[in-house]
Amino acid sequence: MAASLRWKSFFEEEDRPEKPRSFGVTEIRGPQYSLFSQNVLEDVFESMGQFVDGLKFSGGSHGLTPESYIKKMTDMARRHDVYISTGDWGENLLRKGPSALKHYIEECKRLGFDTIELDAGSLELPEETLLRYVHMIKDAGLKVKPQFAVKFDKSDVPLSGNRAYGAYIAPRPRSYDFVEDVDLLIRKAERCLEAGADMIMIDAEDVSRRAESLRADIIAKIIGRLGVEKTMFEAADARAADWFVSQYGPKVNLFVDHSQVVDLECLRGRKVGKNHMSVLGSAYRLL
Repeated sequence: MAASLRWKSFFEEEDRPEKPRSFGVTEIRGPQYSLFSQNVLEDVFESMGQFVDGLKFSGGSHGLTPESYIKKMTDMARRHDVYISTGDWGENLLRKGPSALKHYIEECKRLGFDTIELDAGSLELPEETLLRYVHMIKDAGLKVKPQFAVKFDKSDVPLSGNRAYGAYIAPRPRSYDFVEDVDLLIRKAERCLEAGADMIMIDAEDVSRRAESLRADIIAKIIGRLGVEKTMFEAADARAADWFVSQYGPKVNLFVDHSQVVDLECLRGRKVGKNHMSVLGSAYRLL
C-alpha cells in the first residue's frame, strides 16, 4: 500500500536524485528543549522517509538523553537511510583540547552518529586548530560539518511593521563592516572544505531565520564562493524555505523542522505544486 502512495519520482529533470544525496539535502531537527517522541519520529520516517536525509540532535540534547533512547533513534534513522548529526554540544568538550575531542568522537561513533557538527563561531579557536579538529574527525571515519555564524549591523535590517500616518522615524546609520566578516567566514570555510569537511552549516540567526529579514546579498556571496552543494542554511519558517528553493532550485540544502518536510518537498518538486494538500488529495484518490 505504501508504494502505491508514492506521489513523487526523483527522476524529474529539475529535481534531485534518490538517497543517499549529496545535494538537495533536507535535515530535520531532533530532540532539543523537549523530548522528541520516538513514535513521532517513526511516523515521520514511515510516511516521509524518502524526503528526509538527516536528523540533528539540536541544542546538545544528546548530551542529556539516555543512551538507550539515542540508540533506538539512531538505529531507526539508519533503517530509513537517514544520517545522524550532533548539534551544539561538542563545543563544551573541545575547549579541553584534542584528548577530549578524541573521546567525544569515540562516543559519537559508539552511539551511532554519522556526522559531527563543529560550531566554529562559539569555539573561538585558532584557525589551524579548527582544521586539525576537522582532520581528526575525518580520520575517525565520520563526516564533519563546521558551522559559521554571520554577524552584521542590525541597522541593515529594514524596520518592519506599519508606521503611524505622519510619524517621523529617524534613519538608522548603515554599516558595511559585515563585508569583511563574510569574506573572513568564507575563507575559513574554504579551508575547512579543503581539509575534508563535507558541508558548511550557516547559522541563520542573522541571515535567513525569517523571510522578512533575509540578506540575499550575503547568501549569494556565500553560495557563490562555496557552492550551493556545499552549504546548508536553516529555514526556520515556510517563507524562508520558499525563497531558498525559488532562488537556488531544489539542490539547495536546508535544515528545517520535521513539520516542514512535506511542504519543502512540494517546493523542491515544482511539477508537483507548492500546496501539499493537492498532493495528499491525489494520494487519497488512489485508495
